[in-house]
Amino acid sequence: MIDISAIREQFPILNTKAQNKPLIYFDNAATTQKPIPVLEASRRYYENQNANIHRGVHYLSQIATDAHEQARDTVANFLNANRSEELIFTSGCTMGLNMVAHLLTHSGLIHAGDEIILGMTEHHSNIVPWQMLCERTGAILKVIPLAKDLRLDMEAYRGLLSTKTKIVSLGHVSNTLGTINPIKEMVAMAKLANPDCFVIVDGAQSVSHMKVDVQDLGCDFYAFSGHKIYAPTGIGAVWGKYELLDKLPPFFGGGEMIKEVTFEKTTYNVPPFKYEAGTPNIEGAIALAEALKWVDEIGLENIAAHEHHLTDMAIAGLKEMPELNLLIPAGPHNSVISLLADGVHHYDLGTLLDHMGIAVRTGHHCCQPLMAALNTTGTTRASFAVYNTEEEVAQFLQSMKKSLSMLS
Repeated sequence: MIDISAIREQFPILNTKAQNKPLIYFDNAATTQKPIPVLEASRRYYENQNANIHRGVHYLSQIATDAHEQARDTVANFLNANRSEELIFTSGCTMGLNMVAHLLTHSGLIHAGDEIILGMTEHHSNIVPWQMLCERTGAILKVIPLAKDLRLDMEAYRGLLSTKTKIVSLGHVSNTLGTINPIKEMVAMAKLANPDCFVIVDGAQSVSHMKVDVQDLGCDFYAFSGHKIYAPTGIGAVWGKYELLDKLPPFFGGGEMIKEVTFEKTTYNVPPFKYEAGTPNIEGAIALAEALKWVDEIGLENIAAHEHHLTDMAIAGLKEMPELNLLIPAGPHNSVISLLADGVHHYDLGTLLDHMGIAVRTGHHCCQPLMAALNTTGTTRASFAVYNTEEEVAQFLQSMKKSLSMLS
């Protein structure tokens, strides 16, 4: 259903030679490459539209403002937001999660003894901001452990929930294991335990692989990064329920987030501008919208089907190598494969694969608590995108066999 050759032609970087070999890029969970329409959108902005937005009456300012706000509409629609004013542009998912933690810290709604629940599989970006919130407020952090099937232990989660639960923050998809968490169910469980609980979702690894409907999920905030869905780095978004954004305090102070300023008092703007102080990443927002349009044209269902096919093909081949331990969760999982090799350090394996032209990620993947639970310091991770091919997977499997024989 997908013309992979035509898609690959839109990614000039795939013609790169890595170690004098054709590049095979299997590090898509860290960042995706950018197609020509996205690159052209960035260039077009700077060549034809560049001006500061919202406050200018001149021609360029008006067309730049229109392009920026049309981008907001596109991103909001992509998530099925109730209204575009619920969509706040950020520098990425990390900033988005920190922003929400900051808002809740200064909201007066979180107190000493309140409980915050995270999953064992969380990225550091969805751990550290909440630890900092606990330090500031006296709230208590609790963690959902892993079950034997490498999924979050849902019975343990049920046991952690109570009227003391004020925040639940969960990754939609694990960047290390590829686990697709049952977010809708977990949101409902949290709201049943405490209707005043805030549920935040880290969507960094989900938006490029599956349809996300924030209204259907029932969460309060959803954050993601553009660079993991074929857009530039330095741009992302947070979706939040409008009634919450309307009453929570602002994040940064400065231009655009105000209605009126005197030395005696400042009156804040309405969402989303209340949370977008200063000149935003205008080009990034426009390019992000272009990336989402590009994804929509191909179809997320088609992208997911292709990625799952490649993942299944890779898993089948890797299972034939007895030296490997594949960390594959039971049930639904994304196009990510983390593995351990007997007697082989993940860095050494990744280095050898790189010399064969194959880019994979090695290390703890910003998930050190998860690594500790798995009793390892890191894994070798391959992750797939729409432009990857069966031929690349076959080459990866051949190179993996060669690397293991050299390292054994």
